[in-house]
Amino acid sequence: MTNELIFILAFVAFIFVMMAADLGLFGKSDKPVSLRQASIMSAVWVTFALVFYAMLFQYGHLLHHIDSFAKLKEINSSNGHDLQLNPNDFAGSLALYRKNLSLEFITGYVVEYALSVDNIFVIVLIFTAFSVEPKHYHKVLLWGIIGAVLMRFLFIFVGSALISQFHWILYVFGVFLVYTGIMLFVNRNKEDKIDTEKHPVVKFASKYFSVHPQFVGGKFFVKIDKKKFITPLFLVLLIIEFTDLIFAVDSIPAIFSVTKDPYIVFFSNIFAIMGLRSMFFLLVNIIDRFHFLKIGLSALLTFIGLKMLAAHYAEEIGLTTMNSLLIILGILVVSVVASLLFPKKEVSG
Repeated sequence: MTNELIFILAFVAFIFVMMAADLGLFGKSDKPVSLRQASIMSAVWVTFALVFYAMLFQYGHLLHHIDSFAKLKEINSSNGHDLQLNPNDFAGSLALYRKNLSLEFITGYVVEYALSVDNIFVIVLIFTAFSVEPKHYHKVLLWGIIGAVLMRFLFIFVGSALISQFHWILYVFGVFLVYTGIMLFVNRNKEDKIDTEKHPVVKFASKYFSVHPQFVGGKFFVKIDKKKFITPLFLVLLIIEFTDLIFAVDSIPAIFSVTKDPYIVFFSNIFAIMGLRSMFFLLVNIIDRFHFLKIGLSALLTFIGLKMLAAHYAEEIGLTTMNSLLIILGILVVSVVASLLFPKKEVSG
């Protein structure tokens, strides 16, 4: 068994263990998740992401089983890196590679975690529109995240395969992200609404499945007179999965602007997704206070898209991975601080 396979299997095993721990903390009963529980799990996931960053910094070469300068040069080229490797200093070149790899991971993680906030806005809207009781939030989000992990895995490795064959797709991604960023800014004040009867997922499910008209506790399915029905809670789960599919179209191209390494794209995506559930409970009651965040996210997407379009000149104009990370963090910090310093005015009457 190669070091690369061991690395991947260990990561997958870690994710399963943490999901079990997450379920144990959040899923013992049908009580709403407390702010304390959400804070603990959010801190745990951020800490694990930082620990993983440190692991890549020390042992990142094991990911692709790099044991020679020739192998290092091959991986450096295949993943689109332009590192100044020294054939006479394999140890120093390997250290440079690991430093860049870990930096790409943490940058991708910050990008994905930030874009997850926009996902939270929509999830809150979905729960509100369907009048889901807060005590059922954790169950829906748990299964929603499991589905999201599987979809992201498929998206990432298909996207990576396409990029390796058709490099021009990166420019398509860049144009798409710039367009998405601009449209997010244009529609930032538009009031989002969900029509619970006309939503395409509801119409599809109603056409092909028997739908029970009422919630049945925390059940996704119910059997009545030997006939199986899906409940409105399962419809909510399907809509959340559909929503994540849409968000993946934005977030996955965004992270390919940071790294072309499919494993790093996957790791940063999964850490961000796994932290989404605890972050939801942390922000669910205060997310409306961050009214400048959509402007920040639109600036973030536009910046990433432009960086993709200028990929050949990025290093020359100073857009190194470190500088990109600082710009991304700056955009997020400014949007959050501005929201707190200039709170949204309440509309009277």
